[in-house]
Amino acid sequence: MKSLFKTVAFVTIFSAITRALGFLFRIYLSRALSVEELGLYQVALSVFMVLLTVVSSGLPVVISKMTAKYHAEKDKTSEGKLVSTSLIISLIASLVLILIVLIFKSVFIGLFADERCFTILLILLPAVLFAGVYSVFRGAMWGHSNYFSFCLTELAEQVIRILLCVFMITFSFFSLTPMVNAGLSLTIASLLSAILAMILYFTSGGKLKKPSSVYKQVLKSTSGVTGVRVASSLAQPIIALILPARLIASGYTNSQALSLYGVAMGMTVPLLFIPITLVGSLSMVLIPDLSAAVANKDKEYVKNRINSSIIFTLLITFLLIPLYIGAGDNIGLFFFDNLQSGQLLSSSAWVMLPFALLNITSAILNALGQEVKSFVNYLIGSIFLFIGIIFLPKFIGIRALPFAMGICVFVASLLNLRMINKKLDIKVLIWKHILKLCLISVPTMAITYFLTNVLSTFIPLFFNLAISCSIGGAMFVLLCIIFKICNVQALYFEFKNKFKTKIKVKKKT
Repeated sequence: MKSLFKTVAFVTIFSAITRALGFLFRIYLSRALSVEELGLYQVALSVFMVLLTVVSSGLPVVISKMTAKYHAEKDKTSEGKLVSTSLIISLIASLVLILIVLIFKSVFIGLFADERCFTILLILLPAVLFAGVYSVFRGAMWGHSNYFSFCLTELAEQVIRILLCVFMITFSFFSLTPMVNAGLSLTIASLLSAILAMILYFTSGGKLKKPSSVYKQVLKSTSGVTGVRVASSLAQPIIALILPARLIASGYTNSQALSLYGVAMGMTVPLLFIPITLVGSLSMVLIPDLSAAVANKDKEYVKNRINSSIIFTLLITFLLIPLYIGAGDNIGLFFFDNLQSGQLLSSSAWVMLPFALLNITSAILNALGQEVKSFVNYLIGSIFLFIGIIFLPKFIGIRALPFAMGICVFVASLLNLRMINKKLDIKVLIWKHILKLCLISVPTMAITYFLTNVLSTFIPLFFNLAISCSIGGAMFVLLCIIFKICNVQALYFEFKNKFKTKIKVKKKT
């Protein structure tokens, strides 16, 4: 277990750094690109991400499992054949997808609200091929438990992409527009990360052997994982196509519609996903932990583990909700120099609750072997998503996007909780805590809103946010202690006992 926690902590640190860089990069893009260009780039990127999911979502998982098996058996020949076969499958799949886009060019142009989106997609297409190669070698390193190389390639791709993009936009590389340079930098970064993954694979002793009939097993295993992830990722490009069109039909110009979409997807939504990033490491640990407990039929432990994990998720989420509502305007101004993104953040902060619940309940169902049913629950919720983005823009404009997303994941979360109760015959106790946290959030939001508005006339924006959010967060924690939502005293004694134990060990040595 110690080894597991160390591995999770190691991967989490790398993941946090990579995500933080990605978030900073989004801030840079929001300032380097106009809101219209950002909208165009996001629309093209959403379609590209679907293509990327097809070639690089299922393969790494399947390769890692099979490589781990061959590695344990010390069967390097089969391992080399697996990597070679997977590489051929990946290359063929990538080329087929690229040809589909090129052959059906007119269809894609017709789907986009602006032809410039297709230009960006064309620049991104080679990255599909490079990502396919990258995913094969990365999956092999994963199977070898070579987590350093596994994480390094992802981090390197992010760093290379950021440096290239900043350089190309700053110096108007090839006299291209900023959004085209952003797409080109991603493609070049994908190429370099694929080369790095190959180098790390071969230098760690990996080899390629003559491909074998194992491709049937690879395809069969990959199709299941890929199918689920592709279906999930299809929502974003569909939204990117429908929402601007619905905004235009509601009276917005083409430029306004794309600008609003860029603000929502490029500036606001990433901030709403922060709790999921913080809870992600918990989800990783929870899956094997619960799986073992279920296998041992330790019902009481499973019940306590599920309830405590969900409560922890609620605490993390509710810590941010009142801060976003109270200081949302200034958060948008500070990170993106865009008041509209801050206003949208304030009105959409509640969406973080169902998103976090969906994340943790999906992890629980995965641990119980109910991945497909969890996916079905998401599909049911997606019905409300598409109804929302089709009919709501006429009444609430771009706020239809976070509202529809919130309703979607709320429905899916409720279905997940119902399934957990049914599968384990336990009662997940969350509604009482949610009510308490909602009541606690009111004074937290009020003090944050009051401070950020008062301080805005005296001090710079950074210090304004630092002071108002710190005091608001401290008040939230204090109220949680007063109303006994979190047992800080137990945590203090646990830490104290561990600290004393470490001192005794050092004295003995």
